[in-house]
Amino acid sequence: MTIGPPDAVVVGAGVIGAAVALELARTGRQVVVVDKAGAAGHGSTGASSAIIRFNYSTFDGVATAWEARHLWTSWPDHLRLGGRRPLAAFRRTGAVLLDAPGAVPSDTPALFDRAGVPYERWDAATLRRRLPGIDAGRYWPPKPVDDDAFFAGPTGELGALFTPDAGYVDDPQLAAQNLADAAGGLGARFLFHRTVVAVDRQADRVAGVRLADGARIAAPVVVNAAGPWSGGLNRLAGVGGDFTVGVRPLRQEVHQVTAPVGYATGPGPGPVVADLDLGTYLRAASGGRLLVGGTQPACDPPEWIDDPDEADPRPTAHRFRTQVTRAARRFPRLAVPNRPVGVAGVYDVADDWTPVYDRTALDGYYVAMGTSGNQFKNAPLVGRYLAALVDRVEAGHDHDRDPVRHRCEHTGNVVDLGAFSRRRAVRADAARTVMG
Repeated sequence: MTIGPPDAVVVGAGVIGAAVALELARTGRQVVVVDKAGAAGHGSTGASSAIIRFNYSTFDGVATAWEARHLWTSWPDHLRLGGRRPLAAFRRTGAVLLDAPGAVPSDTPALFDRAGVPYERWDAATLRRRLPGIDAGRYWPPKPVDDDAFFAGPTGELGALFTPDAGYVDDPQLAAQNLADAAGGLGARFLFHRTVVAVDRQADRVAGVRLADGARIAAPVVVNAAGPWSGGLNRLAGVGGDFTVGVRPLRQEVHQVTAPVGYATGPGPGPVVADLDLGTYLRAASGGRLLVGGTQPACDPPEWIDDPDEADPRPTAHRFRTQVTRAARRFPRLAVPNRPVGVAGVYDVADDWTPVYDRTALDGYYVAMGTSGNQFKNAPLVGRYLAALVDRVEAGHDHDRDPVRHRCEHTGNVVDLGAFSRRRAVRADAARTVMG
């Protein structure tokens, strides 16, 4: 069976794939999206903490996150959906980025200034005043919670950078569904419970994909937005030989606990807290709870996996205790329950924790991969990046020699898409954590 030929196939209906489908449809293309799950956002997206923050180690990373924030704050206008339906919502809480020697780039304020991101510099006294329940002690470097050194006293006090316009999206899976609905309204078709088993090519050009049920979808453009399955899809396509950036699946856990006294001082939720000093982060959740995750400190061995389908979605007692105990060190009134509550997700992590948004050596085959658990926030803009790349490259532009530049609609910043090249040099000073 052959499915009617679209102009483009997007593999993956997570928040990135749905955003790509929407923007490709807005260029007038007929789009088909294929996903092995049962609905949009049922993979890595559903396990995302959906934090919207702006601290990245490069200007292009900061500028992308800052522009994307404007799309989240105008979500109904971005979607252009008719009728009344539930929409994901951005919650503006601000974000507190605690100091950590060597972990937070010293030029972050300069990058914020260049991109136009408002911020405040807090000393320890301000930190305690704004977050009365916090321990402002410096405990660097992060240590295993079973190490006696973990309980040693502080060696000083921390300040922080505060960005008032940060926050989180309240329902990441619904956000992906919103994007899928908007794309569907423009004619995009979504095929769920369908697995890609082959990528067709004619000489050096992609020709479509084949599905496990025997169907073939012919198309001149294929976009790999398959999340942790993206590396496997590249192998089916025979691409990757010219990539200088490796990507592999990583299992991560995010836990839920009751928020401690002093975390939220106003009527709304408390701020996002990024604590690289102890190796954890947290944000508010519904019902007076917190989501707590880890920042991949060097003392924690990463849980790389070979097959994303074999990853256990249940939280483990060890990781729960590790991450929540670190959060409790920072907020001493936070109780550490005996039973783990949370979710586990699998992310496709790039060597430098920076995504790959690019063409490939196979003409017509594009990738939006290596999103490393930190690109949910950028998804609406990533859709525009991929649509711009497809438009320009399919028209004959040599993106490898002359990278496409994207002028941001809301902030006016110009982002060099070469920063997300598959052939980029991996910087020695790259963050190499989920903070990007």
